[in-house]
Amino acid sequence: MYDFLGICLALALLLTVNALASVATTTAWRFISRLAKNQSAATRSRLIFILRIFPALAAFLAVVILLIPSYLAFEPIQTEETVSYKLGLLAFFSASGIVLAFWRGLATWLATKRLVSDWQTHSEIVCLENLPIPAYRITHQFPVVAVIGVVRPKLFVANQIFEALNAEELTAVIAHETAHVTTRDNLKHWLMRICRDVLVIFPYSRVVDTEWAEAAELAADEQAAGRNSHMALDLAQALIKIARLIPVGINPTMPAGAFLIDGKVETGDALARRVRRLTQLAEANLNDAGKGRERFLTALSWACFGVLLLVIVGTATNTDVLTAMHTGIERVVAFLS
Repeated sequence: MYDFLGICLALALLLTVNALASVATTTAWRFISRLAKNQSAATRSRLIFILRIFPALAAFLAVVILLIPSYLAFEPIQTEETVSYKLGLLAFFSASGIVLAFWRGLATWLATKRLVSDWQTHSEIVCLENLPIPAYRITHQFPVVAVIGVVRPKLFVANQIFEALNAEELTAVIAHETAHVTTRDNLKHWLMRICRDVLVIFPYSRVVDTEWAEAAELAADEQAAGRNSHMALDLAQALIKIARLIPVGINPTMPAGAFLIDGKVETGDALARRVRRLTQLAEANLNDAGKGRERFLTALSWACFGVLLLVIVGTATNTDVLTAMHTGIERVVAFLS
């Protein structure tokens, strides 16, 4: 009963913290989304990603840092406490959510693997400069330019892209896709699919996912345009040319990939915003002050992560905190009995 009770408590806490954190992020998003509009796309995409995975991360940390150490330290092995119907029901729903999360991750991985295998079979390897991953030229109705895969991503480019773009525009497109690789956007996309919170049935989750996808594309545009003003204009021109090649009603499957233009996400307005932003970046020429601010925000993010890590270690080794946690566990078990 000792082990079974501990597992049920851990599952129940996962569900409870996830639910509370989901409500908190839903409320916070209404305010943060307004403030984030004034930030760079890289900052927005990073912030949205953190908000999106926060409920699942908070639930995991609560169990690993607080519940498990306190339970092992203070709960007697020969406990007389039992798993009540209410606690068992909470644990069941929590376990079901975990199974669904793993299934989503596995399904995405399998779909990605099948897509890469299929496209590789009908493709030829091409050599593209300044690209850190393998590149393939494929025949496809859609003007595909996509980095597919999480662990070992690959770039696929449709034949019509090579025919429609000049050398400078193709270089700008490659720079954009390279930005997705360096920021690991496919991994973030995969994690977001796994970390679906308990409020996924509400519009919040879908809105945030769409916001992140658009911000990630704009961030990749910014990183590519950061090389020089000509690169920004070349990328804008490439986007316009590729958009004109898109057949009506056709859009490829994207299980875990970063498309230069995604017909499911990017409407005419979204694409127009990207082109306008690239034009602005070309005029501003991404001065050193802007780059310095990005470096500062990156350093600040790592500093916050370091502080959080210290807090986690301190909390997990604090006897008073663990004692209070165990007292709370006893009260919860009594309440659910």
